[in-house]
Amino acid sequence: MRKQTLGALLILLFTSVAGSSQTYTKYVNTFIGTAPMTDPKILGYELPRGWRSWAGLTFPGSSLPNAMVQLSPMTEYGSGAGYEYEDSVIYGFTHTNKGHWNLCNIPVLPVSNPGEKFGSHFSHKKESAAPGFYQVYLDDYEVNVSLTSTLRCGYHRYEYKNNTNRQILFDLAKANNKVNGWNIEQVGASALQGYQQAGGKIYFYAILNTNIEKLEKKEEGKSNGFAMVHLVNGSTTPVELKIGISFVSTENAKENLEKEIGHKSYNDIRKEATQKWETLLSAIQVKGGTAKQKEMFYSCLYRSFLWPALRSDVNGQFTDAKHQVTKADFNYYTEPSLWDTYRNKDVLLGLISPQVTLDVIKSMKDVGDKTGFIPTFFHGDHGSSSIAGAYLRGIDDFDIKGTYQILLKNATVEGGARPFIKEYMEKGFISDPAVTNPHVETKGKAGVSKTLEYSYDDYSVAQIAKKLGDTANYNMLMTRSKNYKNMFDPSTRFMRGKLENGEWIKDFNPQYPYYEYMYREANAWQVSFFAPHDMPGLIALYGGAKGFESKLDSLFTIPWNPSYIARNVETMIGQYCHGNQPDHEAPFAYYFIGKPEKSQKIIDTILNTLYGIGDEGLALCGMDDAGEMSSWYVFSALGLYTFSATDPEYLVTVPLFDEIKWRTSNGKLLTISKPGKGRNLTAIKVNGRENKGYFVSHDLFKQGGKIEILTK
Repeated sequence: MRKQTLGALLILLFTSVAGSSQTYTKYVNTFIGTAPMTDPKILGYELPRGWRSWAGLTFPGSSLPNAMVQLSPMTEYGSGAGYEYEDSVIYGFTHTNKGHWNLCNIPVLPVSNPGEKFGSHFSHKKESAAPGFYQVYLDDYEVNVSLTSTLRCGYHRYEYKNNTNRQILFDLAKANNKVNGWNIEQVGASALQGYQQAGGKIYFYAILNTNIEKLEKKEEGKSNGFAMVHLVNGSTTPVELKIGISFVSTENAKENLEKEIGHKSYNDIRKEATQKWETLLSAIQVKGGTAKQKEMFYSCLYRSFLWPALRSDVNGQFTDAKHQVTKADFNYYTEPSLWDTYRNKDVLLGLISPQVTLDVIKSMKDVGDKTGFIPTFFHGDHGSSSIAGAYLRGIDDFDIKGTYQILLKNATVEGGARPFIKEYMEKGFISDPAVTNPHVETKGKAGVSKTLEYSYDDYSVAQIAKKLGDTANYNMLMTRSKNYKNMFDPSTRFMRGKLENGEWIKDFNPQYPYYEYMYREANAWQVSFFAPHDMPGLIALYGGAKGFESKLDSLFTIPWNPSYIARNVETMIGQYCHGNQPDHEAPFAYYFIGKPEKSQKIIDTILNTLYGIGDEGLALCGMDDAGEMSSWYVFSALGLYTFSATDPEYLVTVPLFDEIKWRTSNGKLLTISKPGKGRNLTAIKVNGRENKGYFVSHDLFKQGGKIEILTK
């Protein structure tokens, strides 16, 4: 692992560079989420031959919060994040990453006396990382690589053992997306520029601290080509490569480099990166807990701020949804990973980085202005929740009326953000076809999942309508928000698929998972407790508290059938799947029948046994999904959860730590304390007064205050 001899020396050096301000980055392990999970007892089934569990899909490299550049090692193209801990060869260092089988652009690799195939063996004993930093020794080329970064630039430092035959590979035909073309040219004694086309073009401008002897290009622009930069022979001084990135032009990439790095040294940039992460991480300071819990908490907090990614250059230009270069008075960001992150991560982003959240909303509005619809991601229309939740929490310095009109269009116009919205509006549900003996990959509409999710999205838009005084649309949307009830089959007590005529689908097995037939990446158990906006209504469907409790008990106790194998539906507690997002609210559902102790037992099991697991302690229980899995941990560890992310309130649970001091974005202090050692909640006090119910208001983040959580 990372804490080996060379890694320890580098971290010691890093500490001397960063100074005494380093306090919280030391807890972050950027390798968490890079290792596989293989234990069938945790997964729920034996992995088929050739499969790798989606136990994180995170990257260990250098990035600033919500940056354009994520500079990270590549061990396998086509993998989730490019780096898989069990691999032994590094093929390059790429400059973009999400952890979603895409990006990984502009691969660069220092080489010396290379053979015909490029790549070097490496050892974890000679590898280390921290926020804003990554280091590894390339055994085959005898080069020590150190990486750091700014928002839009990467800074490479290569220590070659030999001062002759030093080369740098620009492997521009490769990325995680299909590369349709590439170009590189020398533009000075020590400068290069070019682009990689993988969908849109990604431009770069690079400067070396040593002269280039020649630029060798093989099959330029083609899928089997590459470029090799031959450096002049020199001293043992480290070779430094500074590279600016832009999604607009090489001129902008050059300007990004000049403005963000300029003449600053590697140590200067690394120190700045560390300080940026220290500022962010230190917003939440915890006392108590174990060393592993602190490591996991700050590692999860760190990963919650890697996406969405910046796309504006320093001059304000960006390439918009219509592929036009434009400029705005805000920073343009990629779309959030909305199917997942609306549940918690988007709220966390707004609590700590409200300006980023504001710019993300403006970016989504810009997409809506250009395309007619607020963007969605994969499934559902959860930009509605993300935007409504931010707006209701006071992030409102944007065109709310214009944004609201586009969200209404999302909710009512076919052919845009919500597939099958016409059927949903006419019938109150989305159907699926009758299929004999359906299997995991059977095609369908995911009608149950869509109906449930659209109901919540309707509720979210309704809250904006209410605040804007649009009573007619508020009433219409609130009526539609009850459509989730149309999928409930009282005879089986499950959310069940319907045919077009409204009859129940007959070939029905509530334990069997589907990718898109009736359910999206789930089975009936995993979606049947989703109505975060109307839990009393959901509980009534089950016949009241007693029936709901019995069904919820069964969710967590009926064993998973190990013959039911669906990639990404993994890591089970009974039928509950924490390795994927559709049922992430279910552990908290006992609160709504007055049984918080039952919820806490499940929450503690998840916190203590499903994060930082596997042989190396580096696996997550499932794909991090741009920080949603991490943010679930952050909120649950703090004792506040965004059960309905649209609503400006938080469900109080028992935190892992004795005391939490949260310096809010407006400078106020929110203190959360748990004086006892028990794990069963008995009372909640807010500013010294006993709280009514289990929720606390977002006003505590605006005004500051104290939450005391009493336990037995």
